[in-house]
Amino acid sequence: MRMKCRQLGVSILTILSAGSIVGSAAEVNPPTGEQAATQKAADSMVSKTVAGNARFAFDLYDQLRGQSDGNLFCSPHSISAALAMTYAGARTETAEQMARTLHFGLPQDRLPAGFRELAARLEKRDEDEEPAHVELAIANRLWSQTGEKFLDDFLDTVRINYGGGFETVDYRGDLEGARQTINDWVAQRTREKIRDLLQRGDITPLTVLVLTNAIYFKGDWLTQFDPKKTRDLPFHIAADKAVKTPMMSLKSNFGLYESKDLQMLEMPYDGERLSMLILLPTARDGLPRLEEVLSMNRLEGWLKESNVRETQVLLPRFRMTSRFDLGETLAALGMPLAFTGWADFSGMNGKRDLFISKVIHQAFVQVDEQGTEAAAATAVGIMRTSVTRPPTFLADHPFLFVIRDRETGAILFLGRVMDPTAGGG
Repeated sequence: MRMKCRQLGVSILTILSAGSIVGSAAEVNPPTGEQAATQKAADSMVSKTVAGNARFAFDLYDQLRGQSDGNLFCSPHSISAALAMTYAGARTETAEQMARTLHFGLPQDRLPAGFRELAARLEKRDEDEEPAHVELAIANRLWSQTGEKFLDDFLDTVRINYGGGFETVDYRGDLEGARQTINDWVAQRTREKIRDLLQRGDITPLTVLVLTNAIYFKGDWLTQFDPKKTRDLPFHIAADKAVKTPMMSLKSNFGLYESKDLQMLEMPYDGERLSMLILLPTARDGLPRLEEVLSMNRLEGWLKESNVRETQVLLPRFRMTSRFDLGETLAALGMPLAFTGWADFSGMNGKRDLFISKVIHQAFVQVDEQGTEAAAATAVGIMRTSVTRPPTFLADHPFLFVIRDRETGAILFLGRVMDPTAGGG
């Protein structure tokens, strides 16, 4: 598995939390009757979608953290969204494995509506308020081989619920042109932060479909750091080793959780709908232990126990880019069938001749005195299997059997099975 990660010497878990957005969607004057029921159903869909995505986020992080001892950054939401579009075309055991691995909390026919409602709330802005210095944009697109036929139900599901436009490219006749077209779209949607998502070899002339998700975030801190107060200080990359790094300094009121093993700081962005959580082990070598116990339940518990108080914050400036080929990781998490010739994506084209060839993810983040800029993109490559599936022989009813000598053709034994459980004398 391939992963490129700049060795900047800081490991930080950054979460752009959508949990509070569920509650904020309700109006000041609660609706009644049918409106209230509709609102409750929508809230439930979003809550289940968010909860499932969060479980997958921590499962994924647990897998990725062991693949490198350097920095790590990704967008679980981007990966979940890209694979949710793919899941819309999955059937039978392939769909079951994907649902378990990705922790989709809604039935297959309702999940797209959950993602649609979540996306609407993530991008919702109050027109009556002054525009916050926060930008969050999410986009999806399908890229089909020219001439390939996909089921209208699949295309409509992706278009209506994921906003996934549909374009054709020519993987067979102009592979490099197709790759460049997809990369240009990703670069545009991520403000040029993700420029080469698909590298040479990620798609081939056998590729028939690529599903892409791009997410871009830029937010100013609600309370910004003064660049004049930034100064070089030691950052301990190990218990006995430190490096000099620009350390930002700020004193203000922040949500803070403290225990003997951990401090967790919540820093809101302008508008206070999004925030960054920073989880700092008390011990300088305590990160591995924190990673082992980290879960959504623990995080929610720490948030409930945090209190807003005046806090002196010293935080390093940092910038990093990570790239992952997630095929082996997702297979190890529990969905190996999707990557084999036995996959069932017949919901895409009506045939069982497609499988996932690649899941490529790339992410960028920069944190400085003004705020945070982050971008990520995910591409799911779909290929037609070149493996001829053998015929099925299911002996689930009465049959005859013969034991014979192959050289002479002599029949040595002949029998019939009517009831395999009746052994006879």
